[in-house]
Amino acid sequence: MPKKPIRALITGGAGFIGSHLSEELLSRNFHVTVVDNLATGISSNLGHVLRNKRFKFYKGSVFNKKLMSRLIKQCDIIYHFAAAVGVKYILDHALECILTSIQGTNIVLQLAAKYRKKVLIASSSEVSGKLHARLMKEEDDRVLGPTTVNRWIYSEGKALGEYLAFAYHKQFKLRMVIVRFFNILGPRQISDYGMVLPRFIEEAMTGRPITIMGNGSQVRSFTYVLDAVRAVADLSLTKEAEGRIFNIGNNQSQVTIKQLAHLVKRKTKSKSKIVYLSYDKYYGKQFEDVARRVPDISRIKKVIGYRPRYGLAQIIDETLAYFRENNAKKA
Repeated sequence: MPKKPIRALITGGAGFIGSHLSEELLSRNFHVTVVDNLATGISSNLGHVLRNKRFKFYKGSVFNKKLMSRLIKQCDIIYHFAAAVGVKYILDHALECILTSIQGTNIVLQLAAKYRKKVLIASSSEVSGKLHARLMKEEDDRVLGPTTVNRWIYSEGKALGEYLAFAYHKQFKLRMVIVRFFNILGPRQISDYGMVLPRFIEEAMTGRPITIMGNGSQVRSFTYVLDAVRAVADLSLTKEAEGRIFNIGNNQSQVTIKQLAHLVKRKTKSKSKIVYLSYDKYYGKQFEDVARRVPDISRIKKVIGYRPRYGLAQIIDETLAYFRENNAKKA
């Protein structure tokens, strides 16, 4: 008899990464259901899969326990991606971020434990806070600022989500995997919430100044979204990954934000000036940035043989092609 397709539920599946995950899972013959309240997700992100007979979309919230109970009962595995996204959005919507990260995650885990379903929790490199390390490991100490600085709300929320997942794993034997994303980029990511590459591209393409926050010396390591969702799918199907945290990133694409701005300017052949803006003027007073954020990916390499396929130049090219195609459609 043919193997029964896996039924996946993606919370926050209309978002940037979630929509690409839908495609990845459908390509593996999964049945995919997405639930998203469209607060930061965009329904058009799913336009390419809405006609697929193995795909369903529900506009709703993870706080709707009746809906979530029905959807989780019907699935085999949950990919929990529902969250507030982007530094700027989080600073402006602190309470929503806290409640979604903690209460929303608890609802998902509680129902997963009740119906004995496997869960993959999407976490973030933000969990490490302002830890300064050459490569960030999954079990490194966390370094955070005071509770009076909203910058660390997302970090705390994601960390508490991880604590919850481990508590359910220990107490109820819940099968779970945690992934920490490190600066994921690619098509469908938008600049509205402070995402750096789409903002640089939009500024360069429209001739506006390419604006760097701070002095541009911040080091980041960027990962293409297709590498990220491939890793998510592989980890979710690997028994050895259960009960563990995995960094998903690309430590071969390290670059300063200043270097990234110059790369975008060159690739777009833009005449835009590169300018610098203080954090206070954009994010408000007391904002703190992280000087360096680069992942150690030795654990994920060992468990699933993960190797990023896309370098930084190709990531920029693919993202730029998406923006040009979208602009051509609008013209």
